[in-house]
Amino acid sequence: MEHHQLPSAVEFARNFAVMVRVSGPDPKALKMRNHAFHHYSSGKMTLSASGMLLPDDLVKGLGMISDCGVVITVASVVEPFLTAKSREYNSQDMPEAITGSKIDIMVEEKVSQIFSKETQKGAPRWFHAEILQLVDVPGSSFAIQSLIGPSSGTSEQSWEVGWSLATRIDDPQKFVDAVKGKDKYPTESVKHLAMTRSVNPYLINKTASRIILLKVPKLSNEGLPKIMISPSNRRGDVLLAMGSPFGVLSPVHFFNSIVVGSISNKYPSTSSDGSLLLADIRCLPGMEGGPIFGEARHLIGLLTRPLKQAGGAEIQLVITWQAIAAALCGRRYDTRPEKASQYADANCDNLMSTEINSPYQGSLPQYIHRQSVDSGALESPLGKAAAAVCLVTMDNGVWASGILLNNHGLILTNAHLLEPWRFGKTTVNSGKDGNPYPPHKESAAVRREKPEKDSGVRQIHVRLDHSNSWVWHNARVIYVCKGPLDVSLLKLDSVPRDVCPITADLSCPSPGSKAFVIGHGLFGPRCEMVSSISSGVIAKVVKAQMPSSYSSNISRNVLGELPAMIETTAAVHPGGSGGAVVNSAGHMVGLVTSNAKHGGGTVIPHMNFSIPCAALEPVFKFSEDMQKLSILEELERPDENLSSVWALMPPLSPEPAPPKHGWHDVLMKEDDEKQEKGSRFTKFIAERPELFKGLGQQPKMAGSLFLDHRSPSKL
Repeated sequence: MEHHQLPSAVEFARNFAVMVRVSGPDPKALKMRNHAFHHYSSGKMTLSASGMLLPDDLVKGLGMISDCGVVITVASVVEPFLTAKSREYNSQDMPEAITGSKIDIMVEEKVSQIFSKETQKGAPRWFHAEILQLVDVPGSSFAIQSLIGPSSGTSEQSWEVGWSLATRIDDPQKFVDAVKGKDKYPTESVKHLAMTRSVNPYLINKTASRIILLKVPKLSNEGLPKIMISPSNRRGDVLLAMGSPFGVLSPVHFFNSIVVGSISNKYPSTSSDGSLLLADIRCLPGMEGGPIFGEARHLIGLLTRPLKQAGGAEIQLVITWQAIAAALCGRRYDTRPEKASQYADANCDNLMSTEINSPYQGSLPQYIHRQSVDSGALESPLGKAAAAVCLVTMDNGVWASGILLNNHGLILTNAHLLEPWRFGKTTVNSGKDGNPYPPHKESAAVRREKPEKDSGVRQIHVRLDHSNSWVWHNARVIYVCKGPLDVSLLKLDSVPRDVCPITADLSCPSPGSKAFVIGHGLFGPRCEMVSSISSGVIAKVVKAQMPSSYSSNISRNVLGELPAMIETTAAVHPGGSGGAVVNSAGHMVGLVTSNAKHGGGTVIPHMNFSIPCAALEPVFKFSEDMQKLSILEELERPDENLSSVWALMPPLSPEPAPPKHGWHDVLMKEDDEKQEKGSRFTKFIAERPELFKGLGQQPKMAGSLFLDHRSPSKL
């Protein structure tokens, strides 16, 4: 989606995007748990989310019979106001709201005018809505379970559903004890509220993938434009999300805002569309439930609440329309008053019940084929670059990313993955114990699946994600840099045919140019996902003096400096070390190495550091024929300039020479000069009053203007 297409896509999305407001009695103010914002007054709680008004063609395509509007949204905004029985995940009864609760939706002015002549021009309008049905989406639920299940047992890697800003209740039992016997609601209801804070993967995937259908009696699905469903969803494709962040706090300001991003990954990775998308998009609380559109204004799916991790990572999720349609297939809804809203199941429970057996089970065989990679993804420049990014694992559970450099199985990755070789240690750590990097910069990205229990030499395994299959290979270390750059090289023991090596661009990338980061962040080998793609721009290129032996073909600046570090705004998560930074042409411009992090240890995904390809010229020379290992000796030489750049502690500039006179004398002299100039200006005004006749008053002096017009404080 080009920038000139955005206005048209935004106007199209406004036909369907709505805001959902739910309110009801809440004497103890408990219903706001796990919600990032709310409005509470006089024992009444109000929550909001986004939603989508379904056009007539989609309603009929789902086999629904409706004489009123149908809205789809996430169940999380309504569930706090349902009875305890209706909230049960295995309940097949019609959902029932608690007494005193109310649901309303807000639609755009042009939509409301289609159905109501009473709508005030220029203003959106609220319409009353009723619950039609809660729906579990098994395809997306299974996908979430497959992603977070392998890592759910460790506290550092445990996942939760919800926004990072959401109110936390860390101990479910304390929550139960605090309200048991003091609340009007039954104990079972209280236990359910506490259970939603559990890190049980089953509850997590159910919570994140549940949707709800609402009927709006005073609206109709007719009159809305027809929607085309996106035929395929590929990594790197543009996304347009429309929703109402913090909507209930001020609809005037937040109703139907837009956010633009891209598809980072999908699950299953092998399908053309997938039932769950991982989105590289910065959405805000309250946008969940809103529609997601792609290129050519095609509908992709529904935004749901993100997955968040203890380490601060937040992954935005999109339930695809294909998964929603599959969940609704075989059910027949009738919203007409004379027909009780009913549905009948038709063998949809087994839709996504196929089990996937991971090839990563401790020690790996030398050569294992698994399911095919989506061949359509290889057609784009980004797809070809992604095919060169591989998954590097060690048999103690640590993983990172790597880049295939040639057809002979040469893999480029970071040296900090191989700490037993580089630093003479007997264990591999994940950048926490004995970290050789400065405390304010974290090695981006070595990730561990399970805590290490023993030590010794580790076996290395590499998975290639090229055109036809997922292939695991044993690999060996052939080079670990002992110089200032965090670089190592691996060699596959056997190389399959038709591999896709990366194409490198050794020129200096321009700040502000598009940048894509490709790597295996957060989700390891057990999740069976291809590499993820995040997008951003080149934020800064740090340059330094480089050895004269580097090629004269690489352009230097006037000081003879070459790129030494690249900073990007694309998201990098743990597991992404050794990944590639590529440009819009799909050419590699840098090797992902580390993140910035807060003093408390939280990683900052959108501030990261990469080694430019220009600084890796000896590596690319060696990759041409792999005959002269001596070419890499250039990287071994001590280099104060490079070391200072990567320590994030460059040499200090020389102190300015002190003035000939003391600072007091200089300041006094400047003050005297200002007073003298001010006196001369005052005298000039006093001698020429005719210049200001008719203005009503004498002009104020500069000092008076400053005092009367104070600048606001900056936050």
